[in-house]
Amino acid sequence: MKTETPPEVVAASHDTEAGTRGRVLGVIMARGAATAAEIAEEFTLTQAAVRRHLTALTEAGLIVTRERRPYGSRGRGRPAKVFVPTDQGRNAFEHSYDKLAIDLLAYLAEQDGPEAVDRYARHRFAEFAAEHVVEISSDASPVDALARVLTAEGYMATVQPVSSGQQLCQHHCPVAAVAATYPILCVAETEVFSKMLGSHVQRLATIAHGDGVCTTHIPRPVTKEVSR
Repeated sequence: MKTETPPEVVAASHDTEAGTRGRVLGVIMARGAATAAEIAEEFTLTQAAVRRHLTALTEAGLIVTRERRPYGSRGRGRPAKVFVPTDQGRNAFEHSYDKLAIDLLAYLAEQDGPEAVDRYARHRFAEFAAEHVVEISSDASPVDALARVLTAEGYMATVQPVSSGQQLCQHHCPVAAVAATYPILCVAETEVFSKMLGSHVQRLATIAHGDGVCTTHIPRPVTKEVSR
C-alpha cells in the first residue's frame, strides 16, 4: 500500500523536482527510516533517480544516513544504509493532519467532556495491542519485537541495553504535535507497552514534550522462557 503524503507538501513546491523531493521526504517521515530501494517502490522512479533526490535532501540538511540495525544473524555484505529525517527535516515537513486531529479531539472534549479524549486514547492503543499482542508476546525477545512493530508504524524504534534493564527508544513520533496538546496519548501508549510486555515500564522522555527521543525504561529484560 502506498504511503499517504500530505498534499500541502507537493502543493508548496513550484516544480516537479521539488515536489518529488517533498514526497520522498514524506515517505521517510512516514516510515521513520527507509532505504533507496524502499523509496523507489513508492514511485515510478529508478533507484538512481531516487538517490539524486536523497542527495539533495541530505545536502539541505533534511535527512541523514545510518546503518540499519540488523535483527537476527547478519548475512554477508555491508549493512543496508537507511535514510532518516533530521530535526530540520521534521520541521520542514508540514504535518497537515496534525491540526485536523487536534481540532477533532478538541471538539470531542467540548461535546462529551475531557474524559472522552481519555477514552479515545485508550481505545486507540487497545486496538494497537489487539493487533500485535500475539506477535510480540510469542517472540523470544518481546521488546525487540515491539521495536520492530513500532518501526513499521513509523516510530523508528530501537532497543538499548542498560545496567538496570532495557530502554525502548522511539526516534520519531508521527503524532508528536497532537500528543503535545493531549499528553494522554503518551500515557495510554505507555500503559499498553506495559501490558504487552508483561512488565512495569517507565516513560523517561517524549518527543512531544521537547525531548529528542521517546524513551521508555523496562527495568528488567523481558524474555520468553524456553521450555526444556
